[in-house]
Amino acid sequence: MKTISWHDFEGVELRVGTVVRVEAFPEARNPAYKIWIDFGAKIGERRSSAQVTHLYDMDGLVGRQVVAVVNFPPKQIGPFMSECLVTGFHGDGGVVLAVPERPVPNGAKLC
Repeated sequence: MKTISWHDFEGVELRVGTVVRVEAFPEARNPAYKIWIDFGAKIGERRSSAQVTHLYDMDGLVGRQVVAVVNFPPKQIGPFMSECLVTGFHGDGGVVLAVPERPVPNGAKLC
């Protein structure tokens, strides 16, 4: 495992947002959804491609809070521009989303 400095960690903007819209992403190389996430007034809404189709259906994602990295540069994924990285863990037959244990304000930063 590579060791990083505290300064390196502080540079990663891990923020909470609420999923407001989900669409199928049939053009993706691996099964994925197109997800729109509201990170509050300061950051706004961001889009992401997320490979979470094995454990989550589209309707079940809407309204759910997720943790995402919001300061990576945008990444073109096929015809879709991903603007943040939704976080999760491999397990239970797919990717399990990293989520706050209780509701927090959209845009809250992991500390």
